[in-house]
Amino acid sequence: MGRQGSDRAAYGRLSGRAARGFTMIELMVAVLVAAILMAMAVPSFQSTINSGRLATAGNELLTGLQVARMEAIRYNARTAVCLSLNADTSTPTCAAANTTTATGWIAFVDANKNGTYESASDRLLRQSTVPPKVLLLASPAVPDKVRVTFRADGFARNKAETTLLMGAIDICMVTRRPLENVRRLNIRTGSRMALDRVNATGVCNAPSDPT
Repeated sequence: MGRQGSDRAAYGRLSGRAARGFTMIELMVAVLVAAILMAMAVPSFQSTINSGRLATAGNELLTGLQVARMEAIRYNARTAVCLSLNADTSTPTCAAANTTTATGWIAFVDANKNGTYESASDRLLRQSTVPPKVLLLASPAVPDKVRVTFRADGFARNKAETTLLMGAIDICMVTRRPLENVRRLNIRTGSRMALDRVNATGVCNAPSDPT
C-alpha cells in the first residue's frame, strides 16, 4: 500500500504540472515570436505571389504574339493581337484606342484586315485574361496603343505600315513587392520579342518605345 500511495502521489504531482501548461509570460513570448516571424514572412510571400502573377501574364502575352506571328506565316494571312476588356467572353472584342484598363487580350486571324475581331469572319486563335491588379500598358508606337498586327511575312509594323514595329507592352502592378514590378514585352526590328524585368519604383506608366 505504501508503494502504491507513493506512486499515486508522484502521478498527482506530474498531472498537476501538466495541467498548469504555459504561464502567461511564456504565452506572451510565444505570441511575440510568432508575430515577428509573420511580419518577416508576409512581405516575402506577397512578393512571390505578385512575381508569379506578372510572370504568368507576361509569358501568356508573349506566347499569344508568337502564335499570331507563326499563324500569319503559316496561312499567308494577316493576324492580330489586341488588348481587350472582355477577353474571357465567348464574343470578345478589341479595346478602344489608348485604353489603360484592359483586363486581357485576344489573338485572331484578321480576315478582313480591319484590325478588329469579328466572330462572323475572323478566327479566334487565343484569348487570355490577366490576374487581378495587373495592368497592360502599351508604348506610343504600338498601333492605337492596343494592337499588334502581323502581315503574311510575319513582321509587325507601325499603324501606317511604313516601318517595322519597335514597340513595347508593360505588364505591371502598382507595388514595391517585388521591386521589379514590371515585365516589359519589347518588340524590336524583325519582330523579335523578349520579356525584360523592370524596376519602375512601384508605379505603372506607359513604356517608351524601345531603341
